[in-house]
Amino acid sequence: MKLYIAEKPSLGRAIADALPKPHKKHDGYIEVANGDCVSWCIGHLLEQAEPDDYDERFKKWQFEHLPIVPEHWQLKAKTKTRKQLTILKKLIKQATTLVHAGDPDREGQLLVDEVIEQTKISQTKKQSIQRLLISDLNLTAVKKSLNSMRANRDFIPLSVSALARSRADWLFGMNLTRAYTLAGQKAGFGNVLSVGRVQTPILGLVVNRDNEIANFVSKPFYEVLAHLVTPEQQSFTAKWIPSKACEPYQDEEGRVLNKALAENVTSRIANQPANVTAFEQKQKKQTAPLPYNLSALQIDAAKAFGMPAQKVLDICQVLYERHKLITYPRSDNRYLPREHHQDAPAILKAIAANGGQSVELVNEANAKQRSKCFNDAKVAAHHAIVPTAKQLKIVSLANDEAKIYQLISRHYLIQFYPDYIYNESKVEVTIAGGLFKASAKQDVSLGFKLLMGKSELKEEATLPYLEKGMALTCTEGEVVQKHTSPPAHFTDATLLAAMTGISRYVKDLQIKKILKETDGLGTEATRAGIIELLFKRRFLKREGKAIKATETGLALISVLPEGLSSPDLTAKWESSLGDIAQQAMSYQQFIQPLLADLTNFVSQAANCNSQAFALLPKTSPKKRFAKRTKKAPYKKSSYKKSPAVN
Repeated sequence: MKLYIAEKPSLGRAIADALPKPHKKHDGYIEVANGDCVSWCIGHLLEQAEPDDYDERFKKWQFEHLPIVPEHWQLKAKTKTRKQLTILKKLIKQATTLVHAGDPDREGQLLVDEVIEQTKISQTKKQSIQRLLISDLNLTAVKKSLNSMRANRDFIPLSVSALARSRADWLFGMNLTRAYTLAGQKAGFGNVLSVGRVQTPILGLVVNRDNEIANFVSKPFYEVLAHLVTPEQQSFTAKWIPSKACEPYQDEEGRVLNKALAENVTSRIANQPANVTAFEQKQKKQTAPLPYNLSALQIDAAKAFGMPAQKVLDICQVLYERHKLITYPRSDNRYLPREHHQDAPAILKAIAANGGQSVELVNEANAKQRSKCFNDAKVAAHHAIVPTAKQLKIVSLANDEAKIYQLISRHYLIQFYPDYIYNESKVEVTIAGGLFKASAKQDVSLGFKLLMGKSELKEEATLPYLEKGMALTCTEGEVVQKHTSPPAHFTDATLLAAMTGISRYVKDLQIKKILKETDGLGTEATRAGIIELLFKRRFLKREGKAIKATETGLALISVLPEGLSSPDLTAKWESSLGDIAQQAMSYQQFIQPLLADLTNFVSQAANCNSQAFALLPKTSPKKRFAKRTKKAPYKKSSYKKSPAVN
């Protein structure tokens, strides 16, 4: 008997639909006509054991116990899904062949692997496990995947990477949450102070931004504009570019802070001859942006609709599992396999039928065109999020579901549209020894931008006829006073962008260089959950679209060592986890330095200035104890990929 082990029941049913009929439905699995069976996990059936599972003494939170580091790691069955685990383990033992059908990411890989490992099967049976990768739940796509299975042993490094992440989260979340909660209690603060490998640096980003805004002092700066006239009496304006000699009067952004300097330049250039020292005019083109991965979709949905990241992910799960209108949504990839191109006509037809984009716009697409997104070398375990070929009999999507489906459809459809073409002109003018620059852009053909919010050709500012060496006249100079402005508070879109582009916030130049090639802080599957976790734990709050730190969040970051509140360390770990998946680093090479860091951080927590928590709301010892025992800070959420200790 061949046993297919899906990650969740919806995937299990999709696999069974592609196998021989008739089917017999049993408790927790489906038997197909040839005797093979399809069963499923329900998210994680196993979870990390609690500290007191290792030693009863750990039930009481005390500094002298920390850090708690299991010598032999244990998993235990989740109470709510224990029955399904029992069914699955029995089927695994009975099966002659196993097919791993977890989601195509590192968490999905580990989720099924850990159940198989727990069942204690023979090494021979383990070596023969097949891996089924499904990113589209429609029948045709599932059948296609069934015909292209791989050996599960090829994915062991991915599973080890997920295991390393899980244990790192446990070690940091469990130990440091206890350490700082105990530190808070010294000052009379009774709530749990959750600290995590990923969540805390994200909180640190928000706190640092809030502090930067609070301490910001606006300063005036000055720009100089030259009003120029050509021999044909055509006018345009150019902006002064300060020379190196002006650096003492500029800020780090190159803005001139000295008004007298700007006024001196205007007086020197007024009614003076000018000369075109460089002129360039080129026709340029811009290709369509790639189809979405999850983070890019969440960022665009936040900008367009103000949707929180978690809501976007939840909607994507519905579109994927219930409606089967999109491919696997937890993808970090923005490319498609070359063979996927042959599905384009059917997918475009489905987009039009399901209201993903208008019939007129779909009809304008060239299904034969092959954009740069079709690239086998860029596709890993999963590909970009795109619409499927399924056509709904009745379009019955909820309003927000339709919005997300339309975004995904648009980013797929533009792969079959021409490039955006425009003319760009740049000119450099010398006046009284000073350099001035101007530029202009003019649309030639909108191409894919027809779908991106521009409904018609729009004439932008242009330059008159110019050529190198042309003599001009500067009729007057103008000083424009502006004021420096503080950075904006984070929003859902900008915080997600910060997590994916974390290298911008990393100080270590070597780590910054490494991270420019990685996926950032957290994973596609976890980022939304991490942000929501910070709200649930009352470290973050919303004020309109702005995301700000609460008093508790500010207090926690103020006492943490920089190694915990900055993204440097955990960003480096994300890079290391990627190396484990690529077999460039071993589990032990990752975990040993982490344990050394953990011991140091626990020591710092014991000696931190806990008075930062003294002004926060007090909680009675009775309530404090109840909160800690009834709702542990590190407890897994009901949904498997919402990282509670990140």
